[in-house]
Order: sequence, then C-alpha cells, then structure tokens
Amino acid sequence: MPLFMDVHHMEGGVSVEDVAKAHAADVEKQGEHGVDYRAYWVNETTGRIFCLVEAPDAETANTVHREAHGLVADEIYEVKEGS
Repeated sequence: MPLFMDVHHMEGGVSVEDVAKAHAADVEKQGEHGVDYRAYWVNETTGRIFCLVEAPDAETANTVHREAHGLVADEIYEVKEGS
C-alpha cells in the first residue's frame, strides 16, 4: 500500500498536546478506511504538522482526518520509506 506524508499549516501555532489528541482520533477512525497513521511530527511555533500514513490513496488518508477531527491536510505527498 502507498505511503504518504501530509502537511498541515495551522495559523498561530499548535500544541503537541492538541496534535496528540487529533492523532488518537485518527487512529480510532483509520480501520474503517484501511488506513494506518504511523507517526506524526509537530513544529509548535510555525504551526506545521507532518503525518506519515499508509493508505490506499491520498483522498482516503484525508477522509480519515476529515471524519476524525476535521483538520484535513494542506499538502499530501506520496513517499518511499528510506533509512
């Protein structure tokens, strides 16, 4: 299954705690769509969130975000895993 990195741009910054809650909501919802949200990274100051997700396609990955908490990605890229 393809692997994607998505990027969220949150105006005014974001807290790690809020992102952790959103990620937990994604994990609860992902099984309904055959998606696996593997990891995320946060830059609190710039409001950037990066999510690594295995999904059938980019839109399905965003569907999980939309249904879980409404914060869809601003950008999403198919990536290949490396070391």
